[in-house]
Amino acid sequence: MGLEPGKAFALPKPGHPAGHGQTHFSNLERFVTLKHTALHAEHQRLNAKLVDFAGWDMPIQYASQLDEHHAVRADAGMFDVAHMAALDLSGARVREFLRHLLANDVAKLTLPGKALYSCLLREDAGVIDDLIAYYLDDTHFRLVVNAGTTDKDLAWIRAQAPAFAVSVTQRSDLGILAVQGPQARARVLPLLPQALRARAEALVNFQAAWDGECFVARTGYTGEDGFELILPHAQLLALWSQLLAAGVKPCGLGARDTLRLEAGMNLYGQDMDESRHPLESGLGWTIAWQPQDRDFIGRAALEKLRGHSAHQFVGLVLEGRGIMRAHMPLRFANGAKGETTSGGFAPTLKQSIALARIEAQAEGACEVEIRGQWQAVRIVKPPFVRHGRALI
Repeated sequence: MGLEPGKAFALPKPGHPAGHGQTHFSNLERFVTLKHTALHAEHQRLNAKLVDFAGWDMPIQYASQLDEHHAVRADAGMFDVAHMAALDLSGARVREFLRHLLANDVAKLTLPGKALYSCLLREDAGVIDDLIAYYLDDTHFRLVVNAGTTDKDLAWIRAQAPAFAVSVTQRSDLGILAVQGPQARARVLPLLPQALRARAEALVNFQAAWDGECFVARTGYTGEDGFELILPHAQLLALWSQLLAAGVKPCGLGARDTLRLEAGMNLYGQDMDESRHPLESGLGWTIAWQPQDRDFIGRAALEKLRGHSAHQFVGLVLEGRGIMRAHMPLRFANGAKGETTSGGFAPTLKQSIALARIEAQAEGACEVEIRGQWQAVRIVKPPFVRHGRALI
Protein backbone atom coordinates (compact mmCIF):
# COMPACT_ATOMS: atom_id res chain seq x y z
CA MET A 1 0.00 0.00 0.00
CA GLY A 2 1.27 3.50 -0.75
CA LEU A 3 0.47 6.91 -2.14
CA GLU A 4 1.52 8.72 -5.28
CA PRO A 5 4.86 10.55 -4.88
CA GLY A 6 4.43 14.06 -3.57
CA LYS A 7 1.02 13.48 -2.02
CA ALA A 8 0.66 13.74 1.76
CA PHE A 9 -0.93 10.79 3.50
CA ALA A 10 -4.49 11.45 4.67
CA LEU A 11 -5.40 10.75 8.26
CA PRO A 12 -8.71 10.26 10.04
CA LYS A 13 -9.65 12.58 12.89
CA PRO A 14 -9.18 11.60 16.38
CA GLY A 15 3.03 7.35 20.84
CA HIS A 16 13.72 0.55 25.95
CA PRO A 17 13.55 -3.49 25.53
CA ALA A 18 14.74 -6.82 26.11
CA GLY A 19 17.85 -8.08 24.38
CA HIS A 20 17.73 -9.45 20.86
CA GLY A 21 19.08 -12.55 19.22
CA GLN A 22 18.52 -14.80 16.23
CA THR A 23 15.72 -17.29 16.77
CA HIS A 24 15.76 -20.86 15.50
CA PHE A 25 12.07 -21.24 14.64
CA SER A 26 10.79 -22.54 11.34
CA ASN A 27 9.10 -19.85 9.23
CA LEU A 28 5.69 -21.15 10.32
CA GLU A 29 6.68 -21.20 14.00
CA ARG A 30 8.04 -17.65 13.69
CA PHE A 31 4.81 -16.45 12.08
CA VAL A 32 2.66 -18.04 14.79
CA THR A 33 4.85 -17.23 17.79
CA LEU A 34 6.15 -13.71 17.25
CA LYS A 35 4.18 -10.50 16.97
CA HIS A 36 4.35 -8.40 13.81
CA THR A 37 4.18 -4.67 13.16
CA ALA A 38 2.24 -3.26 10.22
CA LEU A 39 5.53 -3.07 8.29
CA HIS A 40 6.43 -6.75 8.65
CA ALA A 41 5.65 -7.59 5.01
CA GLU A 42 7.82 -4.67 3.93
CA HIS A 43 10.75 -6.04 5.92
CA GLN A 44 10.30 -9.41 4.24
CA ARG A 45 10.03 -7.79 0.81
CA LEU A 46 13.29 -5.93 1.43
CA ASN A 47 15.01 -9.17 2.54
CA ALA A 48 15.73 -7.90 6.03
CA LYS A 49 17.37 -10.25 8.52
CA LEU A 50 14.62 -10.76 11.10
CA VAL A 51 15.22 -11.59 14.76
CA ASP A 52 13.17 -12.09 17.91
CA PHE A 53 13.24 -8.76 19.73
CA ALA A 54 11.11 -8.75 22.89
CA GLY A 55 8.65 -11.17 21.27
CA TRP A 56 8.41 -9.24 17.99
CA ASP A 57 9.75 -10.34 14.61
CA MET A 58 11.92 -7.32 13.83
CA PRO A 59 14.62 -6.39 11.30
CA ILE A 60 18.12 -6.28 12.73
CA GLN A 61 19.55 -5.18 9.37
CA TYR A 62 18.72 -5.02 5.68
CA ALA A 63 21.80 -5.10 3.44
CA SER A 64 24.53 -3.61 5.65
CA GLN A 65 24.35 -2.50 9.26
CA LEU A 66 27.37 -0.22 8.75
CA ASP A 67 25.75 1.47 5.75
CA GLU A 68 22.56 1.98 7.74
CA HIS A 69 24.50 3.52 10.63
CA HIS A 70 26.39 5.92 8.35
CA ALA A 71 23.20 6.86 6.48
CA VAL A 72 21.70 8.16 9.73
CA ARG A 73 24.84 10.08 10.65
CA ALA A 74 25.21 11.64 7.18
CA ASP A 75 21.72 11.81 5.66
CA ALA A 76 18.52 10.09 6.83
CA GLY A 77 17.36 6.64 7.88
CA MET A 78 14.07 5.24 9.12
CA PHE A 79 13.31 2.65 11.78
CA ASP A 80 10.20 0.60 12.40
CA VAL A 81 9.70 1.01 16.15
CA ALA A 82 6.03 0.08 16.15
CA HIS A 83 6.79 -2.70 18.64
CA MET A 84 6.99 0.06 21.26
CA ALA A 85 3.72 1.08 22.89
CA ALA A 86 1.83 4.35 23.14
CA LEU A 87 -0.27 4.67 26.30
CA ASP A 88 -2.86 7.44 26.58
CA LEU A 89 -3.72 8.60 30.10
CA SER A 90 -6.72 10.79 30.84
CA GLY A 91 -8.56 12.26 33.80
CA ALA A 92 -8.96 15.47 35.75
CA ARG A 93 -6.06 14.44 38.04
CA VAL A 94 -3.76 12.98 35.39
CA ARG A 95 -0.98 15.53 35.98
CA GLU A 96 -1.12 14.90 39.73
CA PHE A 97 -0.97 11.16 39.01
CA LEU A 98 2.11 11.43 36.80
CA ARG A 99 3.87 13.65 39.35
CA HIS A 100 3.47 10.74 41.76
CA LEU A 101 4.24 8.00 39.24
CA LEU A 102 7.40 9.33 37.57
CA ALA A 103 10.81 10.33 38.93
CA ASN A 104 10.93 13.34 36.63
CA ASP A 105 8.30 16.04 37.14
CA VAL A 106 5.59 16.65 34.52
CA ALA A 107 4.89 19.98 36.23
CA LYS A 108 7.67 21.22 33.91
CA LEU A 109 5.37 20.57 30.96
CA THR A 110 3.17 23.62 30.51
CA LEU A 111 3.04 23.93 26.71
CA PRO A 112 0.90 21.36 24.85
CA GLY A 113 3.18 18.96 23.01
CA LYS A 114 6.15 19.34 25.36
CA ALA A 115 7.78 16.11 26.50
CA LEU A 116 10.20 14.82 29.07
CA TYR A 117 12.23 11.67 29.60
CA SER A 118 11.75 9.83 32.89
CA CYS A 119 12.22 6.61 34.75
CA LEU A 120 9.30 4.60 36.09
CA LEU A 121 10.46 3.34 39.49
CA ARG A 122 9.55 0.72 42.07
CA GLU A 123 9.31 1.72 45.72
CA ASP A 124 12.92 0.55 46.20
CA ALA A 125 13.95 2.78 43.24
CA GLY A 126 14.62 -0.12 40.87
CA VAL A 127 13.95 0.98 37.28
CA ILE A 128 10.79 -0.62 35.87
CA ASP A 129 11.27 1.21 32.56
CA ASP A 130 12.44 4.42 30.95
CA LEU A 131 9.88 6.34 28.89
CA ILE A 132 8.85 9.61 27.29
CA ALA A 133 5.84 11.52 28.60
CA TYR A 134 4.00 14.02 26.36
CA TYR A 135 1.64 16.69 27.69
CA LEU A 136 -1.39 16.97 25.39
CA ASP A 137 -3.76 19.04 27.53
CA ASP A 138 -4.74 19.36 31.18
CA THR A 139 -6.59 16.05 31.15
CA HIS A 140 -4.52 14.06 28.65
CA PHE A 141 -0.93 12.79 28.55
CA ARG A 142 0.75 10.21 26.32
CA LEU A 143 3.52 7.83 27.40
CA VAL A 144 5.77 5.89 25.01
CA VAL A 145 7.23 2.78 26.63
CA ASN A 146 9.59 -0.01 25.62
CA ALA A 147 8.44 -3.14 23.82
CA GLY A 148 9.91 -5.63 26.28
CA THR A 149 8.38 -3.90 29.30
CA THR A 150 4.93 -2.97 27.97
CA ASP A 151 2.99 -5.60 29.90
CA LYS A 152 4.64 -4.93 33.26
CA ASP A 153 4.46 -1.17 32.71
CA LEU A 154 0.74 -1.39 32.04
CA ALA A 155 0.18 -3.58 35.10
CA TRP A 156 2.14 -1.18 37.32
CA ILE A 157 0.51 1.99 35.97
CA ARG A 158 -2.99 0.53 36.11
CA ALA A 159 -2.42 -0.56 39.70
CA GLN A 160 -1.67 3.05 40.71
CA ALA A 161 -4.20 4.82 38.49
CA PRO A 162 -7.52 4.17 40.33
CA ALA A 163 -6.47 6.28 43.31
CA PHE A 164 -6.34 9.26 40.95
CA ALA A 165 -9.34 8.28 38.79
CA VAL A 166 -7.10 8.11 35.72
CA SER A 167 -7.91 5.90 32.74
CA VAL A 168 -5.08 4.15 30.87
CA THR A 169 -5.47 3.05 27.24
CA GLN A 170 -2.90 1.17 25.20
CA ARG A 171 -3.13 2.56 21.66
CA SER A 172 -2.72 -0.71 19.76
CA ASP A 173 -4.32 1.03 16.76
CA LEU A 174 -1.21 3.20 16.37
CA GLY A 175 2.36 2.47 15.32
CA ILE A 176 5.63 4.39 15.61
CA LEU A 177 8.13 5.27 12.86
CA ALA A 178 11.45 7.00 13.64
CA VAL A 179 13.11 9.03 10.89
CA GLN A 180 16.56 10.18 11.97
CA GLY A 181 19.52 12.05 10.55
CA PRO A 182 20.58 15.57 9.49
CA GLN A 183 18.21 15.45 6.50
CA ALA A 184 15.38 13.56 8.26
CA ARG A 185 13.10 16.50 8.95
CA ALA A 186 13.49 17.83 5.42
CA ARG A 187 12.46 14.44 4.04
CA VAL A 188 9.39 14.10 6.28
CA LEU A 189 7.93 17.60 6.25
CA PRO A 190 6.67 17.63 2.61
CA LEU A 191 4.79 14.38 3.28
CA LEU A 192 2.85 15.62 6.29
CA PRO A 193 -0.74 16.84 6.08
CA GLN A 194 -0.75 20.49 4.97
CA ALA A 195 -2.36 21.58 8.26
CA LEU A 196 0.54 20.10 10.23
CA ARG A 197 3.62 21.06 8.22
CA ALA A 198 4.28 24.54 9.61
CA ARG A 199 3.78 23.40 13.20
CA ALA A 200 6.01 20.35 12.73
CA GLU A 201 8.73 22.48 11.11
CA ALA A 202 8.67 24.86 14.10
CA LEU A 203 9.10 22.11 16.71
CA VAL A 204 12.06 22.32 19.08
CA ASN A 205 13.68 19.27 20.67
CA PHE A 206 11.35 17.23 22.87
CA GLN A 207 8.22 18.85 21.52
CA ALA A 208 5.35 17.35 19.50
CA ALA A 209 2.54 18.55 17.26
CA TRP A 210 -0.45 16.68 15.92
CA ASP A 211 -3.35 16.85 13.52
CA GLY A 212 -6.05 14.29 14.23
CA GLU A 213 -4.21 11.01 14.83
CA CYS A 214 -0.98 12.12 13.11
CA PHE A 215 1.43 12.83 15.96
CA VAL A 216 4.94 14.13 15.17
CA ALA A 217 7.64 14.53 17.85
CA ARG A 218 11.12 15.98 17.50
CA THR A 219 12.70 13.18 19.49
CA GLY A 220 14.94 10.19 18.78
CA TYR A 221 17.34 7.54 20.00
CA THR A 222 20.32 8.11 17.70
CA GLY A 223 22.04 11.35 18.70
CA GLU A 224 20.83 12.93 15.46
CA ASP A 225 17.98 15.28 14.62
CA GLY A 226 14.72 13.89 13.32
CA PHE A 227 11.17 12.92 14.06
CA GLU A 228 9.33 10.08 15.74
CA LEU A 229 5.84 9.76 14.26
CA ILE A 230 2.90 8.01 15.89
CA LEU A 231 0.03 7.26 13.52
CA PRO A 232 -2.52 4.63 12.46
CA HIS A 233 -1.01 1.49 10.92
CA ALA A 234 -2.26 2.08 7.37
CA GLN A 235 -0.79 5.58 7.35
CA LEU A 236 2.44 4.24 8.88
CA LEU A 237 2.80 1.93 5.89
CA ALA A 238 1.92 4.71 3.45
CA LEU A 239 4.54 7.04 4.93
CA TRP A 240 7.17 4.27 4.91
CA SER A 241 6.52 3.73 1.19
CA GLN A 242 6.82 7.43 0.41
CA LEU A 243 10.04 7.82 2.39
CA LEU A 244 11.47 4.74 0.71
CA ALA A 245 10.66 6.27 -2.69
CA ALA A 246 12.35 9.50 -1.54
CA GLY A 247 15.60 7.64 -0.83
CA VAL A 248 15.42 7.35 2.95
CA LYS A 249 17.31 4.21 3.95
CA PRO A 250 15.48 1.53 5.97
CA CYS A 251 17.52 0.75 9.08
CA GLY A 252 17.37 -2.17 11.46
CA LEU A 253 17.77 -2.56 15.19
CA GLY A 254 21.49 -3.29 14.79
CA ALA A 255 22.20 0.22 13.52
CA ARG A 256 19.81 1.65 16.08
CA ASP A 257 21.92 0.02 18.80
CA THR A 258 25.29 1.32 17.55
CA LEU A 259 23.81 4.79 17.06
CA ARG A 260 22.31 4.95 20.56
CA LEU A 261 25.55 3.62 22.07
CA GLU A 262 27.58 6.36 20.37
CA ALA A 263 24.98 8.84 21.66
CA GLY A 264 25.51 7.50 25.21
CA MET A 265 21.86 6.48 25.58
CA ASN A 266 20.89 3.67 27.94
CA LEU A 267 19.29 0.44 26.78
CA TYR A 268 16.73 -1.05 29.13
CA GLY A 269 17.68 -4.56 30.23
CA GLN A 270 21.41 -3.87 29.87
CA ASP A 271 22.32 -0.47 31.29
CA MET A 272 19.41 -0.37 33.73
CA ASP A 273 16.76 -2.69 35.09
CA GLU A 274 14.73 -3.35 38.22
CA SER A 275 17.84 -4.40 40.17
CA ARG A 276 19.48 -0.98 39.67
CA HIS A 277 18.50 2.57 40.63
CA PRO A 278 18.92 5.67 38.42
CA LEU A 279 21.84 7.09 40.41
CA GLU A 280 24.05 4.14 39.44
CA SER A 281 22.78 4.02 35.88
CA GLY A 282 23.79 7.48 34.68
CA LEU A 283 20.23 8.72 35.07
CA GLY A 284 20.49 11.03 38.06
CA TRP A 285 19.70 13.92 35.71
CA THR A 286 16.21 12.48 35.14
CA ILE A 287 15.23 12.83 38.81
CA ALA A 288 13.40 16.04 39.76
CA TRP A 289 14.27 16.53 43.43
CA GLN A 290 12.40 19.84 43.71
CA PRO A 291 9.92 20.59 45.10
CA GLN A 292 10.89 18.61 48.18
CA ASP A 293 7.31 17.75 49.03
CA ARG A 294 6.64 15.89 45.75
CA ASP A 295 6.31 12.29 46.96
CA PHE A 296 7.01 10.27 43.80
CA ILE A 297 7.31 6.49 43.89
CA GLY A 298 10.87 5.53 44.79
CA ARG A 299 11.78 8.90 46.31
CA ALA A 300 12.30 7.67 49.88
CA ALA A 301 14.74 4.99 48.68
CA LEU A 302 16.60 7.44 46.45
CA GLU A 303 16.95 9.99 49.25
CA LYS A 304 18.87 7.39 51.29
CA LEU A 305 21.15 6.65 48.32
CA ARG A 306 21.71 10.27 47.30
CA GLY A 307 25.41 11.03 47.69
CA HIS A 308 26.06 7.49 48.89
CA SER A 309 25.67 5.34 45.79
CA ALA A 310 28.04 2.38 45.72
CA HIS A 311 28.50 2.71 41.96
CA GLN A 312 28.90 5.30 39.24
CA PHE A 313 28.19 5.10 35.53
CA VAL A 314 30.84 6.02 32.94
CA GLY A 315 31.82 5.75 29.31
CA LEU A 316 34.85 3.77 28.11
CA VAL A 317 37.03 3.95 25.01
CA LEU A 318 39.26 0.98 24.21
CA GLU A 319 42.84 2.13 23.67
CA GLY A 320 43.89 -0.88 21.59
CA ARG A 321 42.28 -3.38 19.26
CA GLY A 322 39.32 -5.57 20.10
CA ILE A 323 35.62 -5.16 20.81
CA MET A 324 34.08 -4.51 24.21
CA ARG A 325 30.74 -6.21 24.86
CA ALA A 326 28.33 -6.23 27.79
CA HIS A 327 29.34 -7.92 31.05
CA MET A 328 33.11 -7.67 30.62
CA PRO A 329 35.02 -7.21 33.92
CA LEU A 330 36.96 -4.03 34.67
CA ARG A 331 39.79 -3.42 37.12
CA PHE A 332 41.39 -0.20 38.38
CA ALA A 333 44.83 0.65 39.68
CA ASN A 334 43.47 1.12 43.22
CA GLY A 335 41.83 -2.32 43.24
CA ALA A 336 38.29 -1.18 42.48
CA LYS A 337 36.22 -3.16 40.01
CA GLY A 338 33.43 -2.69 37.52
CA GLU A 339 31.64 -4.20 34.54
CA THR A 340 30.62 -3.06 31.08
CA THR A 341 26.86 -2.85 30.57
CA SER A 342 26.76 -2.08 26.82
CA GLY A 343 29.60 -2.19 24.35
CA GLY A 344 30.53 -2.55 20.73
CA PHE A 345 32.30 -1.08 17.73
CA ALA A 346 31.50 2.59 17.09
CA PRO A 347 31.40 3.04 13.30
CA THR A 348 31.64 6.84 13.50
CA LEU A 349 34.74 6.68 15.73
CA LYS A 350 36.21 3.49 14.22
CA GLN A 351 37.01 2.11 17.67
CA SER A 352 35.32 0.21 20.46
CA ILE A 353 33.33 2.02 23.14
CA ALA A 354 31.22 0.94 26.11
CA LEU A 355 29.04 2.09 28.96
CA ALA A 356 30.02 0.71 32.35
CA ARG A 357 29.06 0.58 36.01
CA ILE A 358 32.07 0.92 38.30
CA GLU A 359 32.61 1.08 42.05
CA ALA A 360 32.33 4.63 43.37
CA GLN A 361 35.88 4.61 44.78
CA ALA A 362 37.47 3.59 41.45
CA GLU A 363 40.62 5.58 40.63
CA GLY A 364 43.67 5.34 38.43
CA ALA A 365 44.34 3.35 35.27
CA CYS A 366 41.56 1.07 34.10
CA GLU A 367 41.64 -2.18 32.13
CA VAL A 368 38.99 -4.42 30.59
CA GLU A 369 39.26 -8.17 30.17
CA ILE A 370 38.65 -9.28 26.57
CA ARG A 371 39.03 -12.98 25.83
CA GLY A 372 41.32 -13.51 28.79
CA GLN A 373 43.56 -10.53 28.04
CA TRP A 374 43.56 -7.27 30.02
CA GLN A 375 43.55 -4.16 27.82
CA ALA A 376 43.77 -0.46 28.64
CA VAL A 377 40.64 1.67 28.45
CA ARG A 378 40.09 5.39 28.86
CA ILE A 379 37.27 6.75 31.05
CA VAL A 380 35.15 9.40 29.32
CA LYS A 381 31.85 11.16 29.89
CA PRO A 382 29.13 10.15 27.40
CA PRO A 383 27.92 10.97 24.81
CA PHE A 384 30.67 9.81 22.48
CA VAL A 385 29.06 11.24 19.31
CA ARG A 386 26.34 13.84 18.82
CA HIS A 387 25.05 15.26 15.51
CA GLY A 388 27.71 13.37 13.61
CA ARG A 389 30.59 14.90 15.59
CA ALA A 390 33.00 13.03 17.87
CA LEU A 391 32.95 14.37 21.43
CA ILE A 392 35.78 12.36 22.95
